[in-house]
Amino acid sequence: MSSRVLLILALVAAAPVAALAGSAVAPTASATLAVTIDQAKVAQLPAGTRTLVVGNPAIADVTMLKGGGAMVVTGKGYGLTNLIALDAQGNIIDEKNIEVEQAKSVLVVQRGDERESYWCNPLCMPTVQVGDDDKAFSAASGQISAHSTLAQGAATKPTN
Repeated sequence: MSSRVLLILALVAAAPVAALAGSAVAPTASATLAVTIDQAKVAQLPAGTRTLVVGNPAIADVTMLKGGGAMVVTGKGYGLTNLIALDAQGNIIDEKNIEVEQAKSVLVVQRGDERESYWCNPLCMPTVQVGDDDKAFSAASGQISAHSTLAQGAATKPTN
């Protein structure tokens, strides 16, 4: 036999092993859960899930709901991470990718190295987004915090 035929036979024989190894590591494209940053989404869990493991909790936070049939996924930062569902014995039941995307109504203004974000629906107002310039982020988040504090104070003030 020629060396090419032997090489092809070796590749064919190794293909099932490589396919099994690849399927245990990387989830398929259909196993991707998309969530918008700063929003939550409820998703179903496979039966028997006891533990959830998130690859990068800075990208997404996952909380199992009581009863174990569903979970809440919250987008924390832009990017892609994975989620692994384990049964009571620690066996992998399922693995999914979680992709955190930007909000559709956010306008990003880039001035050289400085970036500012605005929420536009229909008027544009400053908002804070991961990746904004420190000065713009601090100014907008400070105003949001001050507004929240004032609103809480007004809500707890007794009326005469």
